[in-house]
Amino acid sequence: MTTDTPIAHRKTGALPALIALCLGLGLMSGVATQNAEASQPMTSTQPAAQTLSARQQAIPLIAAFMATSDMPRLNAALNQGLDAGLTVSETKEILVQLYAYVGFPRSLNALNELMTVVQARKQRGIQDAPGREPSRAIATGEALLAAGTANQTRISGGPVKGPVFDFAPVINPFLQTHLFGDIFERDNLDWQSRELATVGALAATPGVESQLRSHMRASLRVGLSVEQLRQVIEVLAEHGDEQSAKRASTALTQALAASGG
Repeated sequence: MTTDTPIAHRKTGALPALIALCLGLGLMSGVATQNAEASQPMTSTQPAAQTLSARQQAIPLIAAFMATSDMPRLNAALNQGLDAGLTVSETKEILVQLYAYVGFPRSLNALNELMTVVQARKQRGIQDAPGREPSRAIATGEALLAAGTANQTRISGGPVKGPVFDFAPVINPFLQTHLFGDIFERDNLDWQSRELATVGALAATPGVESQLRSHMRASLRVGLSVEQLRQVIEVLAEHGDEQSAKRASTALTQALAASGG
């Protein structure tokens, strides 16, 4: 975990179904129990802050411009994040995680852009902090499924079930073992940063409003405050991404209304 403001492999085959992970937590929208919707943020989080740090502000921008393949603005956002204290490891982790939401091609292109940015900064005499790799080995087999299921339950607010999982039962074990297991068990990026990245990417992607609402709720559960999420909207708007900001604003309003907040 980072020491920023509050908060927080088993290798799988390239199964086509894993691309469906772009649904992410959005598959859970409306399928958790009402009690889960009202649950408190994870006990492992620290009290929510009122503002995002400079480092945190860069994360949804990186994610949004990755999702839209806007390389010039992604380049600027990557530089902004590194200048604000993101390590190279954390930045790589953001771009790797987001393949599950916006696809491998965009993830690979963004990683190539990050490599270009880091090399250019070295040539200018800037030595970015490399950061660290995960501090523990990722479980495999049944242990990975158990860890991923526990992470999924904490982030979604309760056990995940519903008609879509009855219709396509295989998708939830994929989510539990890969997204919430292989990826969320990697502790070189805290969960608040992971949710900021996911919100940014989904806000920039038309047609995934349900998933965006779900991640707004998840962001609150991992310790981000309403004020911080409103600041995400402001940051997107300030950087010329009005449509993304509008989708994020609508999703936050609906998420708060659904939870009575």
